[in-house]
Amino acid sequence: MNFVPFSRKQLRVLTWWCKNSPDSGRDAIICDGAVRSGKTLCMSVSFVLWAFSRYSGQAFAFCGKTIASLRRNVILPLTAALEELGFSFEEKVSRNTVTLAYKGRSNLFYLFGGRDESAAALIQGVTLAGVLLDEAALMPRSFVEQALARCSVPGSRLWFNCNPEHPFHWFYEEWIKKSEQKNALYLHFTMEDNPALPEEIKKRYRALYSGPFYERFVEGRWTAAAGVVYPMFSEKRHVVSALPAAFERYVVSCDYGTVNPASFGLWGKSGPVWYRIREYYYDSRKEGALRTDEEHYAALETLLCGLRPEKVLVDPSAASFLECIRRHGRYRAVPAKNDLLGGIRRVSDALREGRLLFSADCRDSIREFSLYIWDQNSGEDRPVKEHDHAMDEIRYFVNSELAAPEDDFFALSLSR
Repeated sequence: MNFVPFSRKQLRVLTWWCKNSPDSGRDAIICDGAVRSGKTLCMSVSFVLWAFSRYSGQAFAFCGKTIASLRRNVILPLTAALEELGFSFEEKVSRNTVTLAYKGRSNLFYLFGGRDESAAALIQGVTLAGVLLDEAALMPRSFVEQALARCSVPGSRLWFNCNPEHPFHWFYEEWIKKSEQKNALYLHFTMEDNPALPEEIKKRYRALYSGPFYERFVEGRWTAAAGVVYPMFSEKRHVVSALPAAFERYVVSCDYGTVNPASFGLWGKSGPVWYRIREYYYDSRKEGALRTDEEHYAALETLLCGLRPEKVLVDPSAASFLECIRRHGRYRAVPAKNDLLGGIRRVSDALREGRLLFSADCRDSIREFSLYIWDQNSGEDRPVKEHDHAMDEIRYFVNSELAAPEDDFFALSLSR
């Protein structure tokens, strides 16, 4: 592990709880801002050092969106740093606990995932001396509030870390805007606050995002999504008149509809690029007649023209159509991963990098790209539910075939 000095802001995170710090009277700390700004590691190290300065034999909690992301983004770099400082640790994966020991003191740290509303039940009944919530803005409010309610040991403190979301988000409204009212230290980070981050990596992340995701993850602003969802899409760049002569793989993506339009796309892979070869788009309102599952299945076979795709990705809510495909026994039907915002980011990345190209014959999906806009009246991040049927199944496809491991780069900052 490489050691470099901490920045002034990171040092404030590391020492806010110390007796001589002007922030020592705070009950909580909130760090938000850009990706790779160094806030996660310094906060997690500070959390453990504070715990051992105050307690021995107590229980604490690290919370992330999932246990897997928590281990990858927090626990792995943290334990590497703590080993350098002389800590010993024992992880029990089956129990999702880590026991840390240092100079005769020992404390237990639970690991919790706050993926959805049901996660709040997992943390009930535990008594904690402190909790660190990584990616707090991605967790349901019920889970966060349940975790905070568990901190009933005298002297317990709260630690929050997140990247920005939209400015109507409950965490922004209730904690960041009310940080003084809640006696919380609020620190905003940019990539410049991480001295371990090389300039070429900063350039990579500045090039990686656009639109609201750039404003949030690079500039660190809580900003509302507005305008066209995919402003980087260009017919000149992304639409081709001639397709490759052969493809290595085939996949189909389906957004099923009866009253609403149904959209199916046939994708072929050639080298690093996936081409949308052709599509089926049926709007019952426009055509004046509904189609059954069997009629849509017949259209799927026509779309494929004898090709055998690896899989047919189907809208997970379309249970009857999934069963229809399986009953015919010809194609492997798979429920699609319907990750909305993560999928939009992945589609944006693929378009910007030129990994998705479209046959000029795919007029309905090309048309929807220009009409797919953010809903500015919803109070949350979501597109308007119109002109989104091809957009949904393109997202299903990208979530399946182009999803990269999350947070595949770590930048650590440690003092000697």
